[in-house]
Amino acid sequence: MTDLAPILQGFFTDRLARQKKASPNTVAAYRDTCRLLLSFAQERTGKAPSRLSLADLDAALIGAFLQHLEEQRGNGSATRNARLAAVHSLFRYAAPRAPEHAAVISQVLAIPPRRRERAIVSYLTPAETDALLAAPGRETWHGRRDHALLLLAVQTGLRVSELTGLACHDAHLGAGPHVRCHGKGRKDRATPLTGQTVRTLRTWLAELRPARDGPLFPTRAGGRLSRDAVERLVAKHAAAAEATCPSVKEKNVTPHTLRHTAAMSLLRAGTDTSVIALWLGHEGPETTQVYLHADMTIKEQALARVQQPGTSPGRYRPPDTLLAFLDSL
Repeated sequence: MTDLAPILQGFFTDRLARQKKASPNTVAAYRDTCRLLLSFAQERTGKAPSRLSLADLDAALIGAFLQHLEEQRGNGSATRNARLAAVHSLFRYAAPRAPEHAAVISQVLAIPPRRRERAIVSYLTPAETDALLAAPGRETWHGRRDHALLLLAVQTGLRVSELTGLACHDAHLGAGPHVRCHGKGRKDRATPLTGQTVRTLRTWLAELRPARDGPLFPTRAGGRLSRDAVERLVAKHAAAAEATCPSVKEKNVTPHTLRHTAAMSLLRAGTDTSVIALWLGHEGPETTQVYLHADMTIKEQALARVQQPGTSPGRYRPPDTLLAFLDSL
C-alpha cells in the first residue's frame, strides 16, 4: 500500500467525518471526485488505484483530469471548480502528513478555479406556475402527492434535498403555519406557509395518515423520494404544462427553477433581498443579487425615472382641487 491510501482514508474518516462533521451530500460529492480522479489516474499511469502514490497525482495530471471533465464528460465550469475544490481540500489535508511531497502539493494547490459566466436565472411567470401546478392529475395518489410537493416548492423555495428530507412532523399547520427544514450548511430554518399551501398539505396528510417521522412526500412503498425522482416528476409535469402554457417549453424547468420562482415572487412583492436571503437559506444577501439582475420589471421602473436624452423635464403643475378631492376619496 502506498502513501496515498492512508491519506485518502484519513481524509474521509478524520477530516470530513470527525473534524468537519461534513454533511452526507458533501461526503458523497468528495467521494465521487476521488473515484473519478483515481480512475483517470489509473488510465494515465497504468497503476491500480491502491498502487498510486501522491507523487503520481501531480499538477500535470490534475490539470489533465480537469480538462477531461470539461471535454470528455461535458462538465461546466461550476462542476469543474467543485471537483477542484475537493482535490484542494484533500491536498491541504495531505500537506502536513506527507512533507516529502511538499513541492507536488504546493503545485496542485496553486491550480486556480476557472472563471465562469453567470447566466441569468430562469424562473416561471405566474401563468407558467399555474400551468405547472395544474398539470398533476389529482385523481391519482401520485398526482396529489406531486401537486402538494410542487406547490410547497414554488411557495417556499426549498432545495431538493430539503424537500426530500422533510418529515411529516416538519409541517406545522396550526397557528402560525410553517415548515421546518434542515438545510445546507447544517442550518435549520422555518418558512411560513400561505393559506393555499396549508389547505393542500392538510388534505394530503389526511390521506397519507403517516407516521410522525415518516417522509412528507414518500414513494408508494413509503420510502423517501430521491433527488432524481423529484427531477423526473418536475420534468414530467412541466412537459404536460406546455399544452396549456406554451411558454413553458422555452424553459428548462428543474427543481431549482421552482426555487428561483419563489425568490422572484418575493422580490416582485417588494421584499428586501436580505429577507429573501434568510428565506432561501443563503449565507448572505450577496448570493441573492442574481435575482435583481433577472427581474426586468425593476430595471424598467428605474428606466422610467430617468430623463430621456433630448427631452426637457416637465414642469410641475399642481392638480385641480376638484380632482384632488376625488383622488383623496
